[in-house]
Amino acid sequence: MISPLSLAIIFVIVGLVLLIWSADRFVYGASSIARNSGISPMIIGLTIVAMGSSAPEMLVSATAAAQGRLDTSVGNALGSNITNILLVIGVAALLKPIAVASLTLKREFPMLLLFTFLGFYLISDHNLTRAEGLILLGCFVGFIATLVYWGKHATPDDPLIAEIEAELPEPTSNVKAIFWIVAGLVLLLASSQLLVHGAVTIARYAGLSDLVIGLTIIAIGTSLPELAASVIGILKGEDDLALGNIIGSNIFNILAVLGLGAVIGPGSLDINAGTRDSYVMIAATLLMLLMSLRLGRQQRINRLEGGLLLSGFVGYQYLLFTQLA
Repeated sequence: MISPLSLAIIFVIVGLVLLIWSADRFVYGASSIARNSGISPMIIGLTIVAMGSSAPEMLVSATAAAQGRLDTSVGNALGSNITNILLVIGVAALLKPIAVASLTLKREFPMLLLFTFLGFYLISDHNLTRAEGLILLGCFVGFIATLVYWGKHATPDDPLIAEIEAELPEPTSNVKAIFWIVAGLVLLLASSQLLVHGAVTIARYAGLSDLVIGLTIIAIGTSLPELAASVIGILKGEDDLALGNIIGSNIFNILAVLGLGAVIGPGSLDINAGTRDSYVMIAATLLMLLMSLRLGRQQRINRLEGGLLLSGFVGYQYLLFTQLA
């Protein structure tokens, strides 16, 4: 007979697989309907596809918050950002140094810093209100509008164009598209419930807090698509795509994932979220920026720096679990 803990682990694995797959199917259907309706591929790429890539984090955050587990929701947002930088960029840079376009430094990095500090400010009082959640979601809408503006005014050599074209799925008929929209949405909702249930059960057995389970199992699991996309992008020489995916995903996590959790289930937070974990997120973001800034030299994140980021990820996980002892 399967023990409750073993069953919970199965739930987490199955939930993660279904969550990632159903998000891809939902995006496939929604983008096909949009294309068949004559909407510009650029707009589709900057809205539907961009939001779809963060759908796993958003659904898990909403599900956890609805169950009164705001710490898990917040842990998912902070942990995903930390994992994206320290683990994903670290592994990608170890495989191959990541070239950083000057346009990325001028355009995407400032927005990432702005929203990272906004997220830190809102959780620094160890509480998230519904009003603060609405502020974050309002900024999210503004960010999407900014992306669309950039896309419409982009030059042919803008790396943003390459990112959009690379991420657009092939279209299909409206009948199939509608099927995948409905099936994807249903599976997204079901798999997020399965994942959160399994993760909470594991947390109870292992003595982990709601915050730590969000920072570790859920954050690492929902960051796997970014890891795969970045590694593939680096190996193909699409450095802008790999780095752009991470920056965009981190902005989405702060604005949409954190915002959704606050709107659905506002409340007080584990004190570690506003101190330890938010500081690690800020430090990781600033470290990635400093590694990208090479005045007078080629701007890139090299293998040594990738190893440093990955070591930081291992050290952070060690810190989380040793504090539980």
